[in-house]
Amino acid sequence: MSALVVSVLLCLVSAGCYAAAAIAQERVAAIEEDDGGAYLPLRRAGWWGAVALTCAGAGLHVVALAFGPLSLVQPLGALTIVFALPMAALFDRRPVGAAGWRGALLATAGLAGLLSLTGPSRTESLGSAQRTALTVAVLAAVAALLLLARCMRRPVVRGVVLAAAAGAAFGMGSVFTKAADEDLEAHRMSALLPALAVIAALATAGMLLSQASYRGAGLAAPLSTVTIVNPVVAAAVGVVVLGEGFRYGLAGGLLAVAAGAVAAVGVVVLTYRSADEPDAAAREIVVTEHRVPAARVPDRCPVGARGTARATTTRP
Repeated sequence: MSALVVSVLLCLVSAGCYAAAAIAQERVAAIEEDDGGAYLPLRRAGWWGAVALTCAGAGLHVVALAFGPLSLVQPLGALTIVFALPMAALFDRRPVGAAGWRGALLATAGLAGLLSLTGPSRTESLGSAQRTALTVAVLAAVAALLLLARCMRRPVVRGVVLAAAAGAAFGMGSVFTKAADEDLEAHRMSALLPALAVIAALATAGMLLSQASYRGAGLAAPLSTVTIVNPVVAAAVGVVVLGEGFRYGLAGGLLAVAAGAVAAVGVVVLTYRSADEPDAAAREIVVTEHRVPAARVPDRCPVGARGTARATTTRP
């Protein structure tokens, strides 16, 4: 079995763990919202289950990075949203629908195209100046997104902005994970320890931001945002800074962009599909509340009939 196949298999299992963790996080966020903000996630077993699943997915992700290039491992993480749909339908009884499956198929097709075009891994590694610049850049981006989220009034929009910040943190964490793996192989302990500290900080920030993004925004919109931003950030660093690329030169790069666009369209379809679900539920509630009960006597009925009805209802 080749290293590329091992990397793909590890990515699939990792995406499944991340999908289960996202479902657990969304459940915790829903309970927190119902409790009026007084609910503390740390007191719930579901939160710690999500943490355990996230750690398992991250561990498999790290091993996958050891076998495959960053430009391959990160895009395969977008399968999280594809796995989350059937898992949510199974455990939470949420129907997927035609639009959901259409988006899942588009995302899978785009990721398959990226997989077939991925070239071999390069040996370039991040220098100390590059690591400092990337750390400052991701921290500034996360801070700016946090300030932007505070200005958002709609929960869905605020959740998407927070999810973008979480995706940036996770994506850059993957970049430093790849760098730490290279430091470990080369026995560069002086560079390994700072890299591990940055990884821990970014992973913690990403976990907390993703948990906050689900509050009032549902599951699919924040999750799909994370699955887009995460691989885009990491793959961009892998291609621009680490020298990773795609097969067939310029033509392969253009085909990879097209495949990525197809995958992005699939995720957007999933996002809009999830955004329509609360509106449909709200319309159902409104119709139910304004529905005339069957036992109620209409106001247009004759006076005698209304009097008879009143006498009937008040008779012992």
